[in-house]
Amino acid sequence: MEKEAHPAGDRIALLIIDMINDLEFEGAPAVLDQAEAASHAVVGLKAAARRAGAPVIYVNDNFGRWSDDRRQITAHASRKGVRGGAITKRLAPKDDDIFVIKPQHSGFYGTNLQVLLPSLGVTRLVLVGMAADLCVLFTAADAHMRQYRLWTPGDCLVPSKPDRLKPALDILKDGLAADVRLSPELKELWR
Repeated sequence: MEKEAHPAGDRIALLIIDMINDLEFEGAPAVLDQAEAASHAVVGLKAAARRAGAPVIYVNDNFGRWSDDRRQITAHASRKGVRGGAITKRLAPKDDDIFVIKPQHSGFYGTNLQVLLPSLGVTRLVLVGMAADLCVLFTAADAHMRQYRLWTPGDCLVPSKPDRLKPALDILKDGLAADVRLSPELKELWR
């Protein structure tokens, strides 16, 4: 069954979820290699989105730093000696990227995302980032309920634990109708 078009328009946006991250949490060493590989794939998607004029939106946890803004969160996550420093530097938002700070797992919960996306004419979302089985999945579920078409390329996702990526991809694909093809296969999105 074909979904009805969202009334806002037919634009695509790239949402980069929780990749601005110091990776200084329990379990992070087990997913560090996956995060490193995913960050390189996300760089490619971000470049493609920018070339196509698609909005690039960071949806990021504040990690309990309630008074911090995007620059402070990025500086904190890229400081010397933290696991996620190189990844954060690689993916640091540009001045014209949008940065939404989220207080909980879903990018829609307690944020301006549900007003922002329609105002940009967005009906299609590419969701990438951490954690595939938590924040990406919760954001995807909320987006699905709002009738956004979803792409969640598996090479751009990092699970909270190494064995949780496949189950998350299964839920994204089968339960939320997300396209989970790898990022090189999504070139047609940006045309």
